[in-house]
Amino acid sequence: MSTAPTHEAPDAGRPVRVLLADDQHLVRTGFRVILEVEDDIEVVGEAADGTRAVTMARATQPDVVLMDVEMPGMDGLEATRLITGEGPGAPAVLILTTFDRDDYLFAALRAGASGFLLKNGTPEELVEAIRVLARGDGLLAPEITRRVISTFARPGDPTGAGRSGPDADAALGELTPREREALVLLAAGASNAEIAAAMHLGEATVKTHVSRVLAKLGLRDRVQAVVFAYENGVVRPGG
Repeated sequence: MSTAPTHEAPDAGRPVRVLLADDQHLVRTGFRVILEVEDDIEVVGEAADGTRAVTMARATQPDVVLMDVEMPGMDGLEATRLITGEGPGAPAVLILTTFDRDDYLFAALRAGASGFLLKNGTPEELVEAIRVLARGDGLLAPEITRRVISTFARPGDPTGAGRSGPDADAALGELTPREREALVLLAAGASNAEIAAAMHLGEATVKTHVSRVLAKLGLRDRVQAVVFAYENGVVRPGG
């Protein structure tokens, strides 16, 4: 089975390289001001549209792309699909938008985004989200996670954000009982430390389980694992 591209965490001691993609100059400037005061983050470029974001991502090789949704020409969703489809080592994409809409959320997940935040969040939340994605994890704001779960709770309302059907069943069949247990805990939003406590394992072992789950299911990160688990009945809302 082919595996989804995964983003490698930056080397210890190297700043997280961030590319800013937003069509509003003042917004990009605000993000740059917030990020450049952090010793462990480096802004490597700015793009005002999706086409430029794709070109600059290839040229600058950032760890994380901060992506707006609505931009002239190529929008942020198509740019995300192209950037995350580059193969192993592709940057992680964090979607930031003022548009609190389900269609944007699930389109971003389908496109391969690793995180989704609203622009009304705090600077601290933005900085932490970038660090989380740079470590190779995925992130959804709490209000976005609630929307994902509530959508899965509506019968006949699939998101299309993950795989389902025979291929998914076959992939799930490759998981060991412990890996499936780790997937259930992932879907509940548990951290590695929380999974380790629940499974009575060391965190290093948990990281191995999580990596194997993502590889066997062909998923990019923990966000995609949450979507996959709900879409394929591994866990159910409220269950």
